[in-house]
Amino acid sequence: MSETTGQNQNFVLDEGVRVLILTRGAETGGRHDLVEATQPPGTMTPLHLHTRYDERLWVIEGELTVWAGRGKRVVGPGGFVVIPMNTAHMIQAGPGGARALNITSPVGFAELVERTAAPAALSGAGARLDLDRFMEVTTELGDIVLGPPGTTPDQLEPRQLAGSVTLDALHERRPSM
Repeated sequence: MSETTGQNQNFVLDEGVRVLILTRGAETGGRHDLVEATQPPGTMTPLHLHTRYDERLWVIEGELTVWAGRGKRVVGPGGFVVIPMNTAHMIQAGPGGARALNITSPVGFAELVERTAAPAALSGAGARLDLDRFMEVTTELGDIVLGPPGTTPDQLEPRQLAGSVTLDALHERRPSM
C-alpha cells in the first residue's frame, strides 16, 4: 500500500470549491484518478462534456444535483452516479454544500485541477480561477464547455446534444445496508 505525499495536493477552484487530489494518473498507469471535492452551497459547474473520460461521483456528505442529457438526479450521502463520456452535464451542490469523491477514467480531472487551480496554501478567501487558462487546459484535455454555470442540458438545442447519452445511461446506486 502506498500513500500520496506530494506537495500542493490541496487546491482551490473558483467560488471556494476545494479539491484534494488523492490519486494521480501517473500512479495508476493512466487508468484513473481520484479527487475529493468540497463545494459550498449552490456552487455549480458550467454545462460541459468529456470526450476522453467517464466521470463517477460518490457523495460523502451533502447533496449534488446532476443534470445529464434531458434529465436530472439528486444524489445524497452514499449515492453514486456514473456520467459516461460524451454526456452533456452540469452539477450543482445542494443547500448545505457537498463533499464527494470524483473518479475519472481514464485520467483527466486531477490534471485539470493541478494545471489550473490555485494551491490551497497560497490562495486566500477570494481566489478566482484564471478562466482563460482553464479553458485552454480543459479544451486540451478533451472537455467541451457548452454553457456557463446554471445552463442545463435541457436548455440546449437537440443538435447541440448530438452524441450525448440520455438520462437512462446515468446510473445512481446506493449501497445496501
